Amino acid sequence: MIDFINISKTFGTHEVLKNASFRVNAGERVGVVGPNGAGKSTVFALLRDEISPDTGSIEFPKSIRIGHLRQEFNPQDVDMTLLEYAESGRQDLKDCHDEMEKLEHDLHHDRIKDRDSVLAHIGRLQTLFEAGGGYQIRPRAQTALCGLGLMEDSFQRPFSSFSGGWQMRAELARVIVADPDLLLLDEPTNYLDIPAIEWLRGYLKSFSGTMLLISHDRYLLNSLTSITLEVANYQTEKYKGNYDYYVKERVIRYEQRLAAAENQRRIREQAQMFIDRFRAKNTKAALVQSKIKMLERLEEIVIPHRITSPGKIRLKKPERSGQEVVRLENIGLTYDGSTWVLKGVNLSVQRGDKLAFVGLNGTGKSTFLRVVAGILLPSEGTRTLGHNVVPGYQSQEFAETMDPDLTVFETVKRFSEDAGMQEIRNLLGGFGFSGDTVEKTVGVLSGGEKIRLAFARLLINPPNFLILDEPTTHLDIAAREALEKALKEFQGTICIVSHDIQFVRQVATTIAAMRPPGIKLYSGGYDYYCEKMAMESPSAELAEEISKPKESERKVQRRERAELIQERGRRKKDLTTKLADTEKIIDSLEAEEKELVAKMESPDWKIDYAATNRRLTEIHEELPKALHEWETVSKKLEKLLAESLTE
Repeated sequence: MIDFINISKTFGTHEVLKNASFRVNAGERVGVVGPNGAGKSTVFALLRDEISPDTGSIEFPKSIRIGHLRQEFNPQDVDMTLLEYAESGRQDLKDCHDEMEKLEHDLHHDRIKDRDSVLAHIGRLQTLFEAGGGYQIRPRAQTALCGLGLMEDSFQRPFSSFSGGWQMRAELARVIVADPDLLLLDEPTNYLDIPAIEWLRGYLKSFSGTMLLISHDRYLLNSLTSITLEVANYQTEKYKGNYDYYVKERVIRYEQRLAAAENQRRIREQAQMFIDRFRAKNTKAALVQSKIKMLERLEEIVIPHRITSPGKIRLKKPERSGQEVVRLENIGLTYDGSTWVLKGVNLSVQRGDKLAFVGLNGTGKSTFLRVVAGILLPSEGTRTLGHNVVPGYQSQEFAETMDPDLTVFETVKRFSEDAGMQEIRNLLGGFGFSGDTVEKTVGVLSGGEKIRLAFARLLINPPNFLILDEPTTHLDIAAREALEKALKEFQGTICIVSHDIQFVRQVATTIAAMRPPGIKLYSGGYDYYCEKMAMESPSAELAEEISKPKESERKVQRRERAELIQERGRRKKDLTTKLADTEKIIDSLEAEEKELVAKMESPDWKIDYAATNRRLTEIHEELPKALHEWETVSKKLEKLLAESLTE
């Protein structure tokens, strides 16, 4: 369906892609991954023909409809209601419908002279409208908007009256309504809460077209994709599996290519030694030329850059708190005295609890977290902190409270004067600050970098009660995984709000579902919460587990891989042996040829010149065949080595 052929792209002096190639077949679900800034969004822009490649070509059927959700969305002068905007995903069908209505109106008011031709045209429009699913546009738009968390009573509000996050949801609904042949999604969960992410996951699982998904959401990548495309080091590389498969397979490929590159280096050295040794000998001229051609044909093995771990985040053991960390009794919160955000909420957090608050946007997750932290006083009720409890609250707005003149390193150092340089650097590495970046001043950091630094500052000397609002925002996948492991091992108490489902699955032991104006606790992890939600609402798709290969399938895959490696090793050994044998035959024939030529030139009357000449003729026939055989075997061996790099 898509052929991305030898694409190179440079922005000014910044090279993004260099001779990158890949193919996506119809119906494939591809997760697009790679370091930030490696060119993932550039690949999408090239596919959309928004930018042109410097070299190379992109081939796909021009008739296909493409739906594209950008990571950044800046609508201009949209004069529509929310529902109308979502429906505009199929503008062609809307135009068709509008034309039918106009023609029918004109017919009704006798403004048409040639009624028969107009009626025929309306019939053709009607056929196109129905075939394109025109009558399903409004129901699809309503379903998508509701699934993404927008309430039905907001459908007739002007699109421009919504905040950027809600407009992004409407844009996603518009892309869904379009029902394209090719779906390009760039970080679609950035503005979604967990229920909306689960709805989107359910929709995308049923999507029948081709999909390319850029995401830092491992839960989404693992459950929706069966192919992974890595964009890194100016190249693209395809892996036949989801994100977890890619992580493991990439390590295997790296090690294989490292070994293959070393093997190729030895082959080059041996061939060059042969060439240097026999270049001046006429009898070896053909063989020397074959070796030279072989070296010319050898393609350099590109070793992918090693995925460097951001470093393990090791949190110090905090001071032990009392058994009950915080108790909230009959908590109520209202801003206008009549509408209650929270009402009659009771919660007791025990030492060692790791509790995640989940729910729709606007249900008060972050607000309640501020009440738990003591940052926000409730309108009614009491908050009691337990014995020896030291709370530490961190949210994204705290990023702007740091001294802009301090360096990254100094900012963290000030929060733990006794911390050593390496300890601080290790922690900063876990949050994406390494090398010289630790010497940057806070004032020059981006918004995302400031947020990461603010969380690092809190965790250098962690309190025994961590209260974290969206801690994984602006972290790449590797950094999220490092933070997950650190919080899982943390021996204190944690309350978090996060829209990263995989993060919640790994860290939380209790789920607090926001059910305004109250809260319902699920004393188990995220998967347990999904099961209970499915039981409470049979139509919900939250209980659907991530599809994983069965144990027996994994064993078959491992056995097949082992058999493939074993067979490749046997073929390599056979070809190597045959190549060596052929070289011996060539050496023997050349030596015999030299001896026979000397006999023919000798005046010794005892020599049988006729027999010698016959054998010399035979050698002149056998030697080219042997050289040809050597070249054939060499090519087969080269091909086998190349195959081992792409399997």
